[in-house]
Amino acid sequence: MLTLTDYYADWCGPCQAMKPVFEKVKKDYEGKVEIIKVDVDTDQSKSQQAGIMSIPTMVLSKDGKEVDRKVGALHEAVLKQWLDSHL
Repeated sequence: MLTLTDYYADWCGPCQAMKPVFEKVKKDYEGKVEIIKVDVDTDQSKSQQAGIMSIPTMVLSKDGKEVDRKVGALHEAVLKQWLDSHL
């Protein structure tokens, strides 16, 4: 199964814009993609380990290894196309 880790912050406008997109994708990809959210303000060590420099950053992992990442807000169709390309 793929894991999508969303690095975000509550004060980040583009991160907030991604919230409804993630809710929709979470339903559409249930059982295929696990979505994990990491607040860069409250979990700084995890963010540093992942080398997060900008938010939102979405890291796609398979079997615990990073396979791809995207930085910035994405349109729902773009996010789904990205996920589909790794399934």
